[in-house]
Amino acid sequence: MLPPLREVIARHGLTASKALGQNFLLDGQLLARIARIPGDIDGAEIFEVGPGPGGLTRALLQAGGRVTAVERDRRCLPALDELAAHFPGRLRVVEADALAVDAPSMFDQAPHIVSNLPYNVGTPLLIGWLSAPWRPWWRSLTLMFQREVADRIVAPVDSEHYGRLSVLAQWRTTARIAMPVHRSAFTPPPKVMSAVVHLTPLDSPDGVKLAALERLTAAAFGQRRKMLRQSLKGVPGAAEAMEALGIAPTRRAETVSVAEFVALARLLG
Repeated sequence: MLPPLREVIARHGLTASKALGQNFLLDGQLLARIARIPGDIDGAEIFEVGPGPGGLTRALLQAGGRVTAVERDRRCLPALDELAAHFPGRLRVVEADALAVDAPSMFDQAPHIVSNLPYNVGTPLLIGWLSAPWRPWWRSLTLMFQREVADRIVAPVDSEHYGRLSVLAQWRTTARIAMPVHRSAFTPPPKVMSAVVHLTPLDSPDGVKLAALERLTAAAFGQRRKMLRQSLKGVPGAAEAMEALGIAPTRRAETVSVAEFVALARLLG
């Protein structure tokens, strides 16, 4: 039988590192709920970033997953080694920086990515996973973010949080907030609320280059209060593309839908 997670943390003298963006989740029932968000993972490959002392890891293993976990904090490795011994052959721990590791090469079949992401690397990791050649090397993403970031990922057009991250996420995936998580669930409690976002891949629209979409949204949302004719003035061909698609140059970026940004990017090449 596995010892309580608090006991594991105390025995190994672990504390959450602010520099690494760590906040530990200890509630077993909450962790089990997160592990169920991707669906039935019995026998499935799972990729986890930043397992820390292994709270979510044990929930994923108890749900039947085969977990590859990347952890850069070597203080946590002995606790993870104990967990690996309890689930022989089902937990592989890689000491590495998740931003630098070649994750796709670790898997023979597409994994679910399930992580309580360290706050300081969550958005860069997501952007990297969304920017990879499509279809992606992963099956789904179940990721913990600060609530503000989660709201940006799923934001609808013409809303307060709609922006570059919304467009990037929604042109290639179906994204939803799977569950909110109160700050009090963490040790230590962060200053902000959190939420788990679930993303499943869509077929990427034909004829659209990621670089063109990124260039377009960077210009549009970089000056989001300005009309498109001003914010896109430095993007060659943007005025002509807007005219061809019937997009009024007096509109602002937050009113332009994901489909309209994709159509513009297709014309801009």
